[in-house]
Amino acid sequence: MTTATRTRTDEEVQRDVLDELQWDARVQPNEIGVAVRDGVVTLMGWVDNYGKKWAAERTAHRVRGVTAVANDVEVRLPSAHQRTDTDIAAAATGTLEWDAFVPIERLDVTVTRGWLTLKGEVEWEFQRRAAEQSVRRLAGVRGVTNLIAVQPRINPSPTELRRRLTDALRRSAETDPRRVTVDTDGGTVLLGGTVRSWVHRAEAERISWCAPGVTAVQNDITVDPGA
Repeated sequence: MTTATRTRTDEEVQRDVLDELQWDARVQPNEIGVAVRDGVVTLMGWVDNYGKKWAAERTAHRVRGVTAVANDVEVRLPSAHQRTDTDIAAAATGTLEWDAFVPIERLDVTVTRGWLTLKGEVEWEFQRRAAEQSVRRLAGVRGVTNLIAVQPRINPSPTELRRRLTDALRRSAETDPRRVTVDTDGGTVLLGGTVRSWVHRAEAERISWCAPGVTAVQNDITVDPGA
């Protein structure tokens, strides 16, 4: 016997997002406002560093019933955290040099009015993400744009790539392979289907990026909490 999943109301989702934000010690109470419409969460307000803005977005995505998040939170740096673009660029380069997962010799760092842009090429997606994670919490940063391209050295056949992805999705406790469709176009993975939470959608994308030879992931998985 199966029990249908009840669709959560916007009011329930809003309350839980607010509670989850208060539960997260990285975000101070009353810093961020929350509006919800048809499961889409809009975050508003302002914080004193970019790390908090990113943390609030990740926190909202964890809540059951959330289908998407629009992050309109503004970063207002206090005077004590103001840094010149030169200082931020130097700090970012130093941080990337100390990260064992980041091939700093392949990357370029540009800072304009506190906004940091990463460019270059890496072999794996985890290197691309590690680079962004390293600079995200630096004092003085107002935002990060990650333009690093993934250029793997190997080129598996489409059949082999789909097989590996299907096996990996089946092994994961955080995905339901019956609800996710996988196709490939060269080094691009095409994900489709419908899952019950944003966490499941994100995990399917993360797993796809782990496959050797993947250069891009097009994630068209929809989130339907009542599915």
